[in-house]
Amino acid sequence: MPVLEVNSELADAAFGAHPERAAIGLPAAADAAGYWLRAVSLSGIGRYAAARAELGRARRATTDPALLSLTHSTEASLLRQLGWHGDAAVADGRAAALALPAVACDIQHAAAPDATPAEIRRAEAIRRAEAVCDALTGLAADALGTLRPALAARLLDRCRKYLDVHLTDAASAWRPRVRLHWVAAETALSAPGSGLISAPVADLTAGGRPAPVDPALAHAEAALALAENSPSLRHRVKSRLLLAAASAAAGDLDRSRALATEVDRACAEHELLPLRWACAMLRSGVEPGGDGAILAAECARLLDARGGRLRSASGLLGHP
Repeated sequence: MPVLEVNSELADAAFGAHPERAAIGLPAAADAAGYWLRAVSLSGIGRYAAARAELGRARRATTDPALLSLTHSTEASLLRQLGWHGDAAVADGRAAALALPAVACDIQHAAAPDATPAEIRRAEAIRRAEAVCDALTGLAADALGTLRPALAARLLDRCRKYLDVHLTDAASAWRPRVRLHWVAAETALSAPGSGLISAPVADLTAGGRPAPVDPALAHAEAALALAENSPSLRHRVKSRLLLAAASAAAGDLDRSRALATEVDRACAEHELLPLRWACAMLRSGVEPGGDGAILAAECARLLDARGGRLRSASGLLGHP
């Protein structure tokens, strides 16, 4: 799978190699999509109040249901990251209500004459399909946060089938696939031995390692393999963090600690404060004598100053 190119400075900050650009100043947005990218970038460094303001601007600047859906999914991820899963489910529900009818219209009118160039039509169809997947995986993550892993598994299965039909090219749909593996791994971790989640069979695993039998490890490995071939540093870091958590749950504390150290270093370098908080919480468990708990408290204080009020220590695993 080729490494995908990111085509603007805002997109690079949101889904590219330089998420830290959001900390030093982003270019002004020219349209609603730009406001949304600014919101995603700002949320990645934990500037929640500023991100919410950009989401409001995006909504006022468009009537496109797919883009509006993405703004609600992003709002849900902010709430979920902070532990407010019930409120996040409301926002994800709005996202689904906007995205699903838009894709249904695509299917209904697929054979109708259209003067729009095919390349533009395809890009728009991909964006609408990704909005549906964002809503479904978001709702699955919300279900986990409200202790309903069986519902999460059903929503993930629906998203997986949707991907197989509407987003068959993994190179052009890396983000929804990575997110699907993230939430599948979290579902397996939340309900070990339940059989709700099966190990993936189609996706490559990271670093040439054989596919693990443990479904949480397998999905975390698959997420990292996809993220490594994407433009997004943030998605690579998040995937390593999830793999560290899955490794700890499987009893491989040495690997978990090594991955967590790598993640912490990357988070510090690239200003990824929310992920650094989550990593510090993990490190406080796998390195009881380390500085994880102290660092987690400091990160939480900074997040609160930036508009991110934590509900509990279970947050900061949202998926923008």
